[in-house]
Amino acid sequence: MDPLRSLCRTHGFFTRSQARSAGYDDRDIARAIHGKQWHRVRRGYYVHSDIWTTLDAVGRHLVRCRCVLDSLGPHAALSHVSGAVAHGISVWDVSLEQVHVTRLDGGAGRIEAGVVHHEGFCLDDDVVEVGGMRVLAPERCALETGSRVDNERGLVVLDSLLNRGLCDEEQLQARFAIMGAWPFMRHLHIPVRMATGKSESPGESRGRWLFWTLGLPAPECQFEVYDASGALRGTCDWGWPELKQLGEFDGKIKYGRLLQPGQEPGDVVFAEKQREDELRELTGFSMFRLTWDDYDRPRRTAQRLEQRLRPAG
Repeated sequence: MDPLRSLCRTHGFFTRSQARSAGYDDRDIARAIHGKQWHRVRRGYYVHSDIWTTLDAVGRHLVRCRCVLDSLGPHAALSHVSGAVAHGISVWDVSLEQVHVTRLDGGAGRIEAGVVHHEGFCLDDDVVEVGGMRVLAPERCALETGSRVDNERGLVVLDSLLNRGLCDEEQLQARFAIMGAWPFMRHLHIPVRMATGKSESPGESRGRWLFWTLGLPAPECQFEVYDASGALRGTCDWGWPELKQLGEFDGKIKYGRLLQPGQEPGDVVFAEKQREDELRELTGFSMFRLTWDDYDRPRRTAQRLEQRLRPAG
């Protein structure tokens, strides 16, 4: 196997020095880049183009993170959104254009060559290793990410942190007590209180944020429905038993996840319709569904939800 391709598979990239050691001179390197056989990630760092094109935005960001850490050595750790991505935390609609690191050597904060260098105080247990990368603790990365975005995006990040079991609610609140007075951090007190490990996707977190902003009752997340014999028949994203309402978030990813070998998308949709019918029959509740488009049309969606979720006065 090509040793450079092997490096891409194991480390995520190869360097100009490694290419030279494999027998490529500067002219060969330039030819490979101009011929689009190699993709230049940053100065002196490359990946095979066919590997790069298969990566999504998160995968490409992680490659850039690995290159940056290799160039900085032990003097920095991934933090903010880069640290969150390294921990596998969902970062819906948060920019991944720049790699964020926190200096461990007291170096000055600055933005340089697509890298944001943050100054920061680190506790002894703040730096952990994830996939061979130096990363700040997950709850710190999640709070740092949330501090630089609005509260809706912040809730998505914090819900994902808890859902992945990277910390519990008590640990998150304890960390926020330490960091709450840091710059950009104060606005997160609402998402920190709302965050729950029961929201399983960004779509579900966005739904809860929408209910809160509209002043509607908070749902029970992952609401379980049982039949007369006590057998669990299904779980809905949201439930309001006092209002006799069930709610679900529908996204293309959700249906793709449910797709079994040999099934067509239409089969999954039909099975979901049967499931919905059964849950409504068992509970006597109504059900509504929200999609990404509904979140982009909050005024119209609010009118729908007000009729269903506003308790009678």
